[in-house]
Amino acid sequence: MSLETLFNPRSVAIVGASADSTKTSGLPVKFLRQQHFNGEIYPVNPRVDLIEGLRCYGTVEALPAAPDVAMIVLGASRTMDAVQALAKKGTKHAIVLASGFGESGEEGKRRQLQLLEAAGPMRILGPNTIGLVNVSDGVPLSASGALAAGSFTRGSVGVVSQSGGILGALLSRASARGIGLSKLVATSNEADLEIADFIDYLADDPDTSVIVLYIESIRHADSFRRAALKARAAGKSIVALKIGRSAAGARAAASHTGAMAGSDRTYDAFFRDLGIIRAQTFGDLIDIPAALATQPVLKGRRIAILTSTGGAGTLVADSLGLSGFDAPVPDKPTVDKLLAAMPDGHGALDTNPIDLTLAGLQPDVLKGCIRALLDSPSYDALTVIVGSSGVGNPELVSSAIRDAVPQPSKPVLAYISPHAPEAAARLTRCGTPAFDTPEAVASALSALWTAGQPIAQTQAAPGPRSVDIPEDWQGSLDEHKAKSLFARFGLPVVGEAVVATADEAMQAARSFGGKVVLKILSSTITHKSDVGGVAVNLDAETIGERLHTMRVAVKAKTGVDPEAFLVQEMVPPGGLELILGCHRDPLGAVLLLGMGGLTAELMNDTFVRLLAPGATLSRDDALATLQCLKCWPLLDGYRGRPKLDVDAAVTAIVDFSAMVSQLGDRLVEAEINPIFVLPQGAGVRAADAVAVLAAPASDAQEAGEAVAHSRGLPS
Repeated sequence: MSLETLFNPRSVAIVGASADSTKTSGLPVKFLRQQHFNGEIYPVNPRVDLIEGLRCYGTVEALPAAPDVAMIVLGASRTMDAVQALAKKGTKHAIVLASGFGESGEEGKRRQLQLLEAAGPMRILGPNTIGLVNVSDGVPLSASGALAAGSFTRGSVGVVSQSGGILGALLSRASARGIGLSKLVATSNEADLEIADFIDYLADDPDTSVIVLYIESIRHADSFRRAALKARAAGKSIVALKIGRSAAGARAAASHTGAMAGSDRTYDAFFRDLGIIRAQTFGDLIDIPAALATQPVLKGRRIAILTSTGGAGTLVADSLGLSGFDAPVPDKPTVDKLLAAMPDGHGALDTNPIDLTLAGLQPDVLKGCIRALLDSPSYDALTVIVGSSGVGNPELVSSAIRDAVPQPSKPVLAYISPHAPEAAARLTRCGTPAFDTPEAVASALSALWTAGQPIAQTQAAPGPRSVDIPEDWQGSLDEHKAKSLFARFGLPVVGEAVVATADEAMQAARSFGGKVVLKILSSTITHKSDVGGVAVNLDAETIGERLHTMRVAVKAKTGVDPEAFLVQEMVPPGGLELILGCHRDPLGAVLLLGMGGLTAELMNDTFVRLLAPGATLSRDDALATLQCLKCWPLLDGYRGRPKLDVDAAVTAIVDFSAMVSQLGDRLVEAEINPIFVLPQGAGVRAADAVAVLAAPASDAQEAGEAVAHSRGLPS
């Protein structure tokens, strides 16, 4: 069912409406009348005859027609009957404001499921929501007190929030800043309609060019991904503030990967892969859309700073530098144009920031300098600083920009140095987003840069390999089985042998020749070096005694008497240790690549990627991921060192991602640490491995989960 009727209904019922407009239940009718809603309004309350001059109906059944939308402002206990009656009447959408559902514990969760069953085909927004506001068309379906202000700036920024209170905060703050809005909706409990449904709707909305999200959690990653990519394809930027960062720490896991990736880093990767700009602060959630809604994307990182106050110019230059932008001095032709714009034809204009001093208050001077900088091939964007002397005439800057270049092809932003919110709002309303901190300017420009970058293209996974996995391989596999699993998918592993006695260990060491590694073999002790379960640089003469001492040491530390050991050939020197791992997250399969070895967690030089269902990394993606690591120069011949086998490393990463894709939910987590990247032409070797396999899901379970997902129910 289309959501168009929800945002543009021809008729609205307010079930539980109050005649007292100071009460929450009295606000919806008040706001609809205040905004001159031109559809039918049906207040439902058996105790009064008129509300705001409108006939009041005693029951839902008494309504003259099925309303397109019903707002239910009753308590939780009475909401169920109202939902059932509305669904029977033929209402298309219901907005449920009552709390006491899924957010309130197990009983509330059961009540929420019953609510959804009572709704039948009728779509539900909420419960526990403050509603929605269609600013574009003047349709307030909300009880938010923020609507009491009456009028709001219409614009192209749509907002979807999982918090009703935040919706009101964004509405009031955006209005005060002069930022125009299109649609606002609070999804709250998301019993039915969820954040992805509204992204999908706004992707098609001609009044919306920027979508702002306030996210507590993403319930269904696949539908969110599809909606976000649809919005991206429609040319619409998405800005998201994901809360819970401090509480989203590492989890205990068999591998290092789960702890090192962390759920917040997973959200970073998820947003990055979808081209979503992540807001770092609540202020960013206002500042960034102000720039995206009015400015072209940034095509380079060279910024001109035009100022009439030197100190403010330095503040902006520092903030831009810390964010990776450059403020180069103007080229000679640009300097000549700047000088020609000055009244006396001379000045020190060959620096950046370009300080006009008080001459910048003259309209012709300001217009000429703006035109020169926007025309200059040396710059990709312009920041104009308004000092104290310019606050009294903010029109000076906005008109100068408008007159200099009516439709600039480069972003133009303003920084208001003194505290002057009215001047900043006026500039923003005139099409030049104005900010009150240098850091906000840098954040806005970073967003404009990100919005112009292509997103990684997913690649369909190759055809499934014919891989035989023994039925008893479930739970945490021992290292030998884990390596055997990886080898089945083409990953190169070191040579090794499983032994139980000192004599078997000596025989294995002789067969390998040279130096070997001795390890305990256990499916329960995965971090072997922590308990003395790893010894290196052994040979046939020393390995037998070392096996005895290792068994004693491990038993003393863990209480476990190792029954088996691995004798493993040592990887020749000259390579680099990497870590390559994956774990399952509600957002999808998380891949982690980084500098490996014993200090992997200490160094924390890692990069996280997400695999969409049925997709794998391309070779280009794998190489780009390697190049994101700080240790990349060590692979690429840092300071004359021999180059390492990057091509083989890329192949291993691609094969690992293909394994993750093919095994799907069967693979809970996996890790190679280290995987040695050897000198060019020598390949790579997996020297240690962790794998946790789940039992295959039954067909009945999979079918049940699919049905639950289709209606947004917990599986």
